[in-house]
Amino acid sequence: MKTLVLNIDRDDDFGRKAKVNSPIIGLKANINAATKLGQVDPEDSDVNAIFSAISLYNSLVEQKRDVEIATICGDISVGFKSDEIVSKQLEEVMEKTGVDNVVLVSDGAEDEYVLPIIQSRIKISSIHRVTVKQSRELEDTYYRILKILDDEKVLKQFVLPVALVLIVWAFFVLINMTALGFGAILLTLGLYLLVRVFRWERKLVVTLDEIKTGFLSGKLSLYTYALAGVILIAFALLAYENTDFKYEVTLVPILSFLYNMVWGIVIAGLIIVFGHVVDKYMKEKKKPSYYLSVPFSLFAFGFISYAVLGALFEALKNWPASFNIEPFTYFTFIFYTIAGILIAIIGAVIHYSLKEDHEQREIDVKTKA
Repeated sequence: MKTLVLNIDRDDDFGRKAKVNSPIIGLKANINAATKLGQVDPEDSDVNAIFSAISLYNSLVEQKRDVEIATICGDISVGFKSDEIVSKQLEEVMEKTGVDNVVLVSDGAEDEYVLPIIQSRIKISSIHRVTVKQSRELEDTYYRILKILDDEKVLKQFVLPVALVLIVWAFFVLINMTALGFGAILLTLGLYLLVRVFRWERKLVVTLDEIKTGFLSGKLSLYTYALAGVILIAFALLAYENTDFKYEVTLVPILSFLYNMVWGIVIAGLIIVFGHVVDKYMKEKKKPSYYLSVPFSLFAFGFISYAVLGALFEALKNWPASFNIEPFTYFTFIFYTIAGILIAIIGAVIHYSLKEDHEQREIDVKTKA
């Protein structure tokens, strides 16, 4: 019966640090590999593990046992990729050496994660653990904590909210506004929970990737979004300044604020659409006809909202004392409403005509194919 003294380097320190190709088969090759890694990183636990394997090999040879020694390595990406490499190298070693059983040499809990892989291919007669500088229990606990913290679900559900709380609290401490810190923490946690409930994580990641790509590629839409945001804030401030909050009914100031915001929303929307049109044209080198109907929708929204909100504001000025119906009969209300409806109809006609044209082109392409 031939025994294999098998040393495992799951994260491939021999390959990454010492530039040694694996699998490492034979006493001489293992001594050379141990020497190279020891010269590069003498504190690496894999150095002790391989020397322990060599010592165990020599001991078995003295006992007149038929024995071979080998070291197999995985990959820095510990997990599926490294275990797949370990599996392939183990089969290669078994084929070249013709061994019947294995004495496994391990330097910690991490390498022992491959035990099921080895057991599925060959009998393990013994496991020799190498402990260096720290206790085995401490190392195992440390490794398990690292594995838990490396879990993406754990990071998102527990580590991320704690990190957000610490960042927000530290920010308010630095600006000497600790009194507002607690409220800001509650707001941050509330937003985080809202994102989790509605599962907006992927959308946020996609948005951040688009922003990053926009900066790198110079996408105009990224800057038009920023400009639109500035315009909305400016209009919101102006609307707030022009709003009288002395009315008895809360709805009246809200109508006044929205009335003054309408055209800001329209302008911001047009700027955003312009950015998308330019980006689409630069990317595909053709006119993005899909966006042609959007300005009509925005102007229709602007005219109708401006008319309705203005009329409601005038009608409810003296509420609850009276409700004035006259603003809905003014020329401006009728003109803006009809104009908005006509613009909406034109936009709808353009949208459906472009849609039919696009569908017809797709049918033509399929027919030719």
